Amino acid sequence: MEDRVLRKLFLGFIHIHILHHAAEHPVYGAWMVDELREHGYEISAGTLYPILHGMEKEGLLVRENETVDGHVRKNYVTTEKGLSVLQEARQKAYELFKEIKE
Repeated sequence: MEDRVLRKLFLGFIHIHILHHAAEHPVYGAWMVDELREHGYEISAGTLYPILHGMEKEGLLVRENETVDGHVRKNYVTTEKGLSVLQEARQKAYELFKEIKE
């Protein structure tokens, strides 16, 4: 039960993290897996790609295909809607962390 609760909580953090980086520059799955790993999130490509696809479907990200070394790389960037969600998430996270910090 505890693991499930933490997983849900961290999933929200991962969404915000993706929106943050995709607002700065195009991101792709392998890069995002490595970036999240640097912050302690162990997430596989098989878990990340459905998240990216879901965020795209929700209108938070848009995919741009790029050919790299003969392969198509799916880059994701934050949409206007995604930027709005990110801004609100930042405000809420800031308020929350101010309150719960020790």
